[in-house]
Amino acid sequence: MAGSHADLTDAEHRTQLRRAVLASTIGTTIEWYDFFLYSTVTGLVFARLFFPNSDPLVGTLQAFLVYAVGFLARPVGAAIFGHFGDRIGRKSTLIATLMLMGVATFLVALVPGYASIGIWGAVLLTVLRFLQGVGVGGEWGGSVLLAMEWSRSNAQRGFVAAWPQLGVPAGLFLANLAVLAFSAISGPQFIAWGWRIPFLLSIVLVAIGLWIRLGILETPAFRQLVQDHAIERAPLAEVCRRHPKEIILSALVRMGEQAPFYIFTAFVFSYGTATLHLSRDLLLVSVLVASVLSLVTVPLAGHLSDRFGRRRVYILGAVLTGLFGWLWFAMLNTLVPGWVMLAIVLSLIPHDLMYGPQAALIAESFPARLRYSGASLGYQLASIIAGGPAPLIAAALLDRYHSGVPIAIFITVCAVISVAAAAALKDYTNRDAAA
Repeated sequence: MAGSHADLTDAEHRTQLRRAVLASTIGTTIEWYDFFLYSTVTGLVFARLFFPNSDPLVGTLQAFLVYAVGFLARPVGAAIFGHFGDRIGRKSTLIATLMLMGVATFLVALVPGYASIGIWGAVLLTVLRFLQGVGVGGEWGGSVLLAMEWSRSNAQRGFVAAWPQLGVPAGLFLANLAVLAFSAISGPQFIAWGWRIPFLLSIVLVAIGLWIRLGILETPAFRQLVQDHAIERAPLAEVCRRHPKEIILSALVRMGEQAPFYIFTAFVFSYGTATLHLSRDLLLVSVLVASVLSLVTVPLAGHLSDRFGRRRVYILGAVLTGLFGWLWFAMLNTLVPGWVMLAIVLSLIPHDLMYGPQAALIAESFPARLRYSGASLGYQLASIIAGGPAPLIAAALLDRYHSGVPIAIFITVCAVISVAAAAALKDYTNRDAAA
């Protein structure tokens, strides 16, 4: 761990930056593949497989309750791995999060349904979902810092930090592609066994991710902290004491990004198939196309934040998301396949205007010695108030009002909260990553 940023030549530094960005992006892709695979299958399979005696809508709510457990666990993962990320380094911590997520996802494939072991299938599913949440809760902060802290230039940090964010659309793409492929292969047996194969295959992706991450160096910012003997003994407690405002605002700023995202990409499957009776494959293909588009719009939004400022680009994305929720339901409710696909594809563009700058916006709000803990905790607390409850709230509103209007109002309220939080959060677009 000895050494400093200055130990490397410019060429060596550029090589390490590329490796760090690659390792972060591939690692987050694998972890989000695991997480989104569960999200996709929840709306399509779990209600019928693990809650077969419930009314279809009640079964959906029960399945999404298990799904929400993963979000409740994410702040736990942020606290645990944030502590170790600030104590022992970004690289070692990221290896641990990847292994935890991979093993939990693999085991989901082996959980028997209600017909075999009754309610215990749902119990096992809940435990594994919790472990998934702990793993992904510690992943985001480390991946972003691994890329961002290798960037020497303030002028490109938003762009560099946006690359690990590509793990979301890339993981979403792979998860939906896997479900679509094995849905076609297994046909009517998809509910029986076809859904399990993508979960089993995740162990191969984890092995690839571990091989890549083992070959990178620790970030210069953390190495400098070690050299300066500036490592905090209790980083989580210290960041909560010194930066509570930044933690709270980091969580609130994600309301308009995270809650609508899981409505657009997870709730859409239960709403589309159960309420609108749309084709499962149409929805899967539409989300696939949307995730491919995000591979361009996420880094583009990160680049725009370098040029125009994180906060300005973020607020634009929040405003557009609040407005688009209304159009999304109107287009879905036409039942016309072309309009349905267009609604789903376009839904992620305003989201990406927030998600691209978000990594740098949040991470730059904390000093390097507390950055893993502070950024991770703020980012993942949003899972409790936004991402986790969103599909549940949407399903409950639909059950009560039998309309998408209340859900559109919910999306707009989330966007307003994000605008207010972003306006209150300081914009450190040019802050030194080592500070």
